[in-house]
Amino acid sequence: METIKTKQTEPYLKVIPLGGLGEVGRNMTLLEYKDSILVIDMGFRMPEEGMPGIDYIIPNIAYLTKNKKYKNIVGVVFTHGHYDHIGGVPYIMGRIGNPPIYASPLTRGIILKRQEEIPMQPKLKITEVKDGSKINLGPFKVEFFRQTHTIPDNLGLFIETPVGNILHTSDFKFDKYPVNEEPTDFAKLKTLGSRGITLLMSDSTGAEQEGHSLSEREINKNLGEIFKKTKGRIIVATFSSLINRLQQIITLSEKHGRKVAIVGHSMKTNVWITKELGLLKAKKGTILKRPSDVNNYKDEEVTIMCTGAQGEETSGLMKIVLKEHPTVSIKKGDTMVFSSSVIPGNERAVQSLKDDLLRQDAIIYHYGMMDIHAGGHAKQEELKEMMQIMRPKFFMPVHGQYSMLVANARLAEECNIKKENVLVIDNGNIINLQKDKAYIDTKEVPANYVMVDGLGIGDVGEVVLRDRQVLAEDGIFVVIAIVNKKTGKVQTSPDIISRGFVYLKESQDLLKETRRRVVMAIEGATGSGKIVNWTYMKDKVRDDIGDFLFKKTERRPMVLPVIIEV
Repeated sequence: METIKTKQTEPYLKVIPLGGLGEVGRNMTLLEYKDSILVIDMGFRMPEEGMPGIDYIIPNIAYLTKNKKYKNIVGVVFTHGHYDHIGGVPYIMGRIGNPPIYASPLTRGIILKRQEEIPMQPKLKITEVKDGSKINLGPFKVEFFRQTHTIPDNLGLFIETPVGNILHTSDFKFDKYPVNEEPTDFAKLKTLGSRGITLLMSDSTGAEQEGHSLSEREINKNLGEIFKKTKGRIIVATFSSLINRLQQIITLSEKHGRKVAIVGHSMKTNVWITKELGLLKAKKGTILKRPSDVNNYKDEEVTIMCTGAQGEETSGLMKIVLKEHPTVSIKKGDTMVFSSSVIPGNERAVQSLKDDLLRQDAIIYHYGMMDIHAGGHAKQEELKEMMQIMRPKFFMPVHGQYSMLVANARLAEECNIKKENVLVIDNGNIINLQKDKAYIDTKEVPANYVMVDGLGIGDVGEVVLRDRQVLAEDGIFVVIAIVNKKTGKVQTSPDIISRGFVYLKESQDLLKETRRRVVMAIEGATGSGKIVNWTYMKDKVRDDIGDFLFKKTERRPMVLPVIIEV
């Protein structure tokens, strides 16, 4: 849709995505009407490859903090408990006045557990909601409805606003035969659609994939075949948040007389929370208290569930494979099941992990060999079915890379939604919406990355990242010179410290010439009676030595001159 400028004659509803568009993760959207703001989700995403040291990336909330606009927030509603939708809470809530939160029981439990792990967090004000719950938040009336995903308690949002009804699908797929939850409630969806949808905000993650997503019943059947024929231990690696898959593994283990050990902090936490809420069921004694307890049972009586299906360095599976886990290691004949797809960018790490497992005589099953994983996102046929049920006036694809948003937009046109009513936008764009009118504002709000490093939020910017990349790629070169303040002469031969650049013992000629050039640079600009600008002097040494090292090595280490006056 083209950006146009028109005279505003009556209030518009503003739709402002702060994250989740043109990316997978960091989901956060604002609905603003006059002086009221409703926040949908507050997630994070993992750092990109060129972001050394960064833990997470969260939405930019400058629009809310500027002029204390966050005081207009009437509430924060959450769709489900995956970190790309709730992970930003500890880093954001305290900075926007700690507004009231509305979340399903499992989502609430995961949010509160996460709060405990981050120091100095405010006490959250959370109201539990469920399928069918209705709440009034200023001009917004929100009704929650159940949606099938890979985690229980996933809720879509039907939002009545002064300009019409908005339906947010949440992450979803249509599954008539799910495991550990009820099937998609098509009657409910049709009822919501019959009330008239002004704007449909739809999950786009699977929009480039043809057909219909696999049912969890099919996955369960194939996993059951593996359990049936396996004589040794079964080790299953999957996402810790894929609760429905964890339930399948536990149920199959019980069916085949196996005890279950859990390796990985996040998986242990999620299993504990879901068991407490009654959303994950296991017979007494099925789940072992400690991983070391597997040694008390025969191999054919053991299942190990662990994190690390993406080859993460600190995951439970990686510790097991590298023999760094204190009590569990790979045994000859172990059957390794990767019940997850490979996230783009992790292919090399996962392949290396598989190779290490095979070297230790493990047997491997993965989704490329048989259907033992299904994603939680609707594919093309399901996305079109959702559009046909809702019949929206306007359509906005959300949650996905830009190519996914465009693919979903094309599906909307196939479903007879007018092209000019399909809004493909970027983070920070503003949609001005009325019942019969929608356009992209010429103004934008800040939506660039805010990076979390340890307890630091936003204190690592592009300059710091660039420095880290230089250090990672070319190293650091420190030159220490002691200069006589009166004579301007260098007292002793400059000291040199090199890290990640060259090995000093094998580079004596290079170091000798570097020291000579340092002395020349300093003494050429100093001397008795001269007024010396030491800042200029350090810059000169940095530039001269940097150019010299590049000519000799074609590398540019970070040069740090240290000049000490005596």
